[in-house]
Amino acid sequence: MKRHIPNAITCANLFSGCIGIVFAFKGDLQTAAYFVILSGIFDFFDGMVARLLNVKSAIGKDLDSLADMVSFGFLPGVIMFQLLKASDYSSDYLPYLGFFITVFSALRLAKFNNDERQTEDFIGLNTPMNTLFICSLPFITDDYPQIIGSTILLIAITAITSFLLVSEIKIFSLKFSDFSWAKNKIKFIFLILSAILIAALQFAAIPFVLVLYIALSFLHFRSFNNRYVQDLK
Repeated sequence: MKRHIPNAITCANLFSGCIGIVFAFKGDLQTAAYFVILSGIFDFFDGMVARLLNVKSAIGKDLDSLADMVSFGFLPGVIMFQLLKASDYSSDYLPYLGFFITVFSALRLAKFNNDERQTEDFIGLNTPMNTLFICSLPFITDDYPQIIGSTILLIAITAITSFLLVSEIKIFSLKFSDFSWAKNKIKFIFLILSAILIAALQFAAIPFVLVLYIALSFLHFRSFNNRYVQDLK
C-alpha cells in the first residue's frame, strides 16, 4: 500500500494543475496561481515521501515529470498567453508566443530525465520556480499595470525564462533528503530570505526571490568548486 502514496501525491499535483488551467483559460489568473502553489506543495512532498518510505520507482519518476508538464509547463504557458492577450499591443496571433514557455518546459523536463548530472541538483532553472515567477505577474499587475501590461516586457520575460529553463546554469535543488543544517545550509538561507521578502512585498517579492535563487546557486557552486580545487592541490 505504501508504494502508492508518493504516486497519489503526484496525482494530486496533476489534478491541482488541471484545475488551475481551467481558471487560467477563464481569465481568473490569480485563482490559477493559487492552484500552482498547491501543485508546488504536492510536488515538494511526493519525492520526500518516496525517500522516507523507500519506495522510489521509475514509474514514479515518469509520473512526476508528466504531472509537472501540466502544472509547471502548460499552465504557465496559458497564463502568459492570457497576459499577452490583455497587453498594450496585442493581435490575434501574438499571445501564442506565451506557449514557448510550455515548449521549453517540456525540453527542460526531458533533459532532466536523461541528464545524469542532475541527480541531486539542477542544470537550468527548474519548472516549479519558473512557474511561480510567471504566476506572480497577474498579482503584480494590480499594482503596476503599466509595467506588466507591456507587450515588450512580457515577450522578454518569455524569452529569458525559456532560455533559463534549458541553460547550463547550475541550480541547487530545494528538495530535502534530511533537515540537517550542514547539508542544507544554502537551502535554509534561501528559504529564510525568501520568507522575509514575501512577508514584506507579498507576490511582488517573487521576481526578487527568483534572482536570489539564481544568485545563491551561483555563489554556492562557485564556492563548492573552489573547495574542490583546493582539495585537489
